Formats: sequence, structure tokens, C-alpha cells
Amino acid sequence: MVRTWSENDPKAGLMARKRAQIVAAARQAFLDEGYAGSSVNRIADAAGVSIKTLYRHFASKDDLFSAVMQAACQVASDTAGDEAREDWTMPPPERGIALAGEEYLRHALSPEQIALYRVVIRDAPRFPELGARYEAEVVGSRTAMFAAYLDRWGTVSGWKPRDSRQAAGLFAALLNAGALDAALQGRWNPREGEIEAHARLAADRLLCLLRAGLV
Repeated sequence: MVRTWSENDPKAGLMARKRAQIVAAARQAFLDEGYAGSSVNRIADAAGVSIKTLYRHFASKDDLFSAVMQAACQVASDTAGDEAREDWTMPPPERGIALAGEEYLRHALSPEQIALYRVVIRDAPRFPELGARYEAEVVGSRTAMFAAYLDRWGTVSGWKPRDSRQAAGLFAALLNAGALDAALQGRWNPREGEIEAHARLAADRLLCLLRAGLV
């Protein structure tokens, strides 16, 4: 069982630092060796902790990979906050959907996420749970948030998605088209203007489909 500590526990700060060390070492191991090639024993050594300490924080290598993905998402979120970007959940669809697309692309095409996605692609055939974890940790929450946005604005805008989660998945596919493969292959390192243009195009296509009642 994974041990937890209350905030007022004197050991809480020390344990938080050890956890961060483990996650950092695991991230480097996964990027260097892949999921299959990495070893929790080597990760513990690189983090400067015992294997027993590692298992106090993480029940398995699978849980450790989830923590690495969560940490990568948090870094992307903090960076976006530092730049004080407009919140896409507030404006109407004509503006909000494009903003949501920009946020999606900045995250999905960031060097951190591209590197982790390569790990998933490489090892998912041997470890199918990697794909499921990636879907849950990275994709799932964004899909749910965007689907809720479409439901909220659908009535106001005069259209109603047949399936809001399916529409959210279609939007992700429109955003990924021509962008994700190019980034994975190292052929495209998008600039801010390119991200905005790509997101605007995907948003316009989704809006056309929504207004036509096709999704």
C-alpha cells in the first residue's frame, strides 16, 4: 500500500522532495530507455533513494509512469498560466473553440509531451496499459472538459452535438491532422502564429459540422 503523509506531518516536506526526485529520475529513464527497458531499481538508484522508499510512493512502474505524465501536464499548465493566456472556457464558440485548440496544440506539441508520446508509441504494443494510462491521464480530462463546453454552448448557439464526447474527439483529430505526425518525426517545430492558424482552421471545420448537425 502506498504511504501518504498529512500536510502537518514533519516528514511531509522531505517525502515531497523524495517523490519529486523519483519522478524526475523516472522521466529521464523512460525517455532514455523506454518503458520496457527502464528498471525501478535503476530509477531508485538515480533518484538517490532505496527501492523501499520508491514503493512507499508508487505501487508499480505503471503508477510511476502516470506520475511522470501528470507532472508533464502540470508543467505545461504552469507555463500557460505564466503567459496569462485567455481562458477558452468563457468566450462563445466562435472564439472559445479556437482558443481551446491553441491550448491543446501547445500542450500536445510541447517537447515534453512529444517525448512521452514517443515512449507510449514505442512500448504500447507490449504494454497495452500504457495507452490506457495515456488516454486517462493526458487525453481524458481534456475531452471531458471540451465536451462539457460544447453541451453548455450548444443550446445557446442553436446547435446540439449528437454526442459531445465524440465531437470533442473529432476536434482533437482535426487538430492532430498534419501536426502531430510532423512533430513526432521532427519535421515541425511550430511557432505561435502557426499554432493559432492551425487551431483556427480546425475550429472553423468543427463549427461547420456542428451547425450542419453532422456531429
